[in-house]
Amino acid sequence: MKTNDRDDMGQKSLRGRLAGALAAVKAYASAKNVQISAKRYGVDAMGAMAQGLFASLLIGTILNTAGTQLGLDLLTQMGGYASAVAGPAMAVSIGFALNAPALVLFSLITVGQAANSLGGAGGPLAVLIIAILACEAGKLVSKETKVDILVTPFVTIFVGTALAMWWAPAIGKAASGVGAVIMWATEQQPLVMGIVVSVVIGIALTLPISSAAICAALSLTGLAGGAAVAGCCAQMVGFAVLSFKENRWGGLVSQGLGTSMLQMGNILKNPRIWLPAILASAVTGPLATCVFRLEMNGPAVSSGMGTCGLVGPIGVYSGWVADIAAGTKEAVTAFDWAGLALICVVLPAVLCWLLGTLFRRRGWIRPGDLTLEN
Repeated sequence: MKTNDRDDMGQKSLRGRLAGALAAVKAYASAKNVQISAKRYGVDAMGAMAQGLFASLLIGTILNTAGTQLGLDLLTQMGGYASAVAGPAMAVSIGFALNAPALVLFSLITVGQAANSLGGAGGPLAVLIIAILACEAGKLVSKETKVDILVTPFVTIFVGTALAMWWAPAIGKAASGVGAVIMWATEQQPLVMGIVVSVVIGIALTLPISSAAICAALSLTGLAGGAAVAGCCAQMVGFAVLSFKENRWGGLVSQGLGTSMLQMGNILKNPRIWLPAILASAVTGPLATCVFRLEMNGPAVSSGMGTCGLVGPIGVYSGWVADIAAGTKEAVTAFDWAGLALICVVLPAVLCWLLGTLFRRRGWIRPGDLTLEN
């Protein structure tokens, strides 16, 4: 046999062994429910992270604001406790979305605390990345030994906290840097950036991703946060009013106080039904930044919530309260209240109703296009 033939056979044999090893790794990962995909990590995990933020930092802020305004120290203390566990809440929520076994899920409490603390203002993004990796590492070793109760928590916590100490500060700085650039640009160009931020974050709210998690990860507050609130409210209130003919009061509540994501299936069938809400956000965004100077100085996650549970407007209000307490704002004025009502409810409702009427007459929106499935 010639040397070249032996070399070819050796290379084929090596490639065969590598392919076999890769297939074995894939089969093992699949058996452990470790599935690398953009949907699982970018949609499912991120959406769950937003729920974790809602159940900790966000509800804590609402309780704290209520306690401060009503003079009830009990509510203030409750709010402080809820806000303090934002990192663990996010990590556990992510683990739940990734179908983590019990020991992995509970171990993520430590991972979330470490990643959020070390990530600083960009902690939510650090938690998202690190909790995913720690969770998948824990799942790979789960129930593979007779001392699983020691091995699985050790691997999950070791991988998660090691990555938190190594990566979280840099991830946090990078996320904060991007958010700072967006907020700086909005201050410099409130008209253009008011449109851009409002439209982009509003679209993200209706897509099956989490606008709240994006805003939290980027620490999007201030004037840019106000534009984000405007965009999210335009989508939620806009679709609620736009589809009232088809969905009546149930649809009004489920979309106006729930989520405009319910319309995603209809959007895929007829993308033109999305235009009224998008155009409305392109109007309310710059009005928020240029006319009313609407700022989100509450939690950054509130910037991406819109009228879901009235979290967006409540976040703006909690920011006013914090500014007054800090001495940077004298009082909440009638102009403030008028701007909040117009940007969050009145203008999205009116603009989407007018645009919807026009689109129906032109045949761009047909009967049944906006009907929600039961």
